[in-house]
Amino acid sequence: MADRLLFIGWDEVVRGREERAVEVFNESVGLYGRMQQEGRIESFDAVFLTPTGSGLQGYFQLQGTAEQLNAVQEDPEFMRTTVAASLIVEDFRVIDGWTGQGIADQMALYQEEIAKVPQYS
Repeated sequence: MADRLLFIGWDEVVRGREERAVEVFNESVGLYGRMQQEGRIESFDAVFLTPTGSGLQGYFQLQGTAEQLNAVQEDPEFMRTTVAASLIVEDFRVIDGWTGQGIADQMALYQEEIAKVPQYS
């Protein structure tokens, strides 16, 4: 069961690189779809956000276990796609995170630690 995620986000496409951006997006969807079919990730979502003129424009969210997502980040095709994307969009980023049971685990850890800190009102 997925307890981890990879957030792969981007801002504006660099002007003049729009055609390549479409190619890389489609290559990424194909790669993540194959990874899901092969059981290398549990699922993925592609999201486009309302254009605001600045900031986050879209992202992929890959879900799986820590082991699956660590392996994804070491995959040569993933690395190649990541490099390609970083050359055509502003502020490309890949961020590890938690989902599902991972949220509950992180909250339990947080609650254990805040119990050690004096609370003020």
